[in-house]
Amino acid sequence: MVLRRSIILLICLALATSAPLPAEAETPWPQVAFSADGVPISFEVHGDGEPALVFVHGWSCDARYWSAQTPLFSLKHRVIILDLAGHGHSGMGRSKYTMGSFGEDVRAVVEATDTKKAILVGHSMGGYVIAEAARLMPDRVIGLIGVDTLENIEYSMTSEDREAMIAPFREDFQTGTRVFVGQMISPRADESLREWIISDMSAAPPWVALSSMEEMVSLHVTGELPGIFSEVRVPVVTVNADKWPIDFDANRRHMLSYEAIVIPDSDGKQASSLGGPSGKEGHV
Repeated sequence: MVLRRSIILLICLALATSAPLPAEAETPWPQVAFSADGVPISFEVHGDGEPALVFVHGWSCDARYWSAQTPLFSLKHRVIILDLAGHGHSGMGRSKYTMGSFGEDVRAVVEATDTKKAILVGHSMGGYVIAEAARLMPDRVIGLIGVDTLENIEYSMTSEDREAMIAPFREDFQTGTRVFVGQMISPRADESLREWIISDMSAAPPWVALSSMEEMVSLHVTGELPGIFSEVRVPVVTVNADKWPIDFDANRRHMLSYEAIVIPDSDGKQASSLGGPSGKEGHV
């Protein structure tokens, strides 16, 4: 209970703070750890203080997407940001980019930095990755924070739903990604930032993006996701927009404990135009 409240307080402080950030953030050269299959994983360490916060990006993103959070949290915590295999500065060479192999990437970095106690923070697809990483490191991970993710871990998809969702990316990856990502970003967002995100994500290696999306969505087809979280014996907190309802009961049936911070009146997701026939699980 104390840990859960501490995690929620940590998130609330980040959302509510108006304190100025340091004028010059620390920018160390990326370091390298080696995942279980030998793929080099790029990471950076900022600041100091326990527990460490390990930030894991989402689909077709990389560590740069945490650049706004890193200066704030590194004032009081050791902050570790990393590029999953196939992303950013990390290596490739896998035949499949599974959530489990991404979890091994996170473990490699946590062990390489000799981090004893960590809270893992995952954005979108990163929410699935940190669950896999927590299963691998029960002695090191003390909590999980999901950002725009895990609204309903029992949500079920058919193989036809999966194929309908992935088909536009197979046909024309760049165009499919530009449309998909553009629908997720608020029309009120800064136009230059919006275009940067769309262009950056649509420039991802298509084979990495297609594999990781298929592997993530398949967890809803096979029904494996609840079982993964049943093995994670730490509190889970998510920070989500209110566009897609959270099924608290479904999540709590499988998580040790689950709480959510819901941002009201957010238009960051356009749920009706994303995902499969139901319009759900469209964020990555």
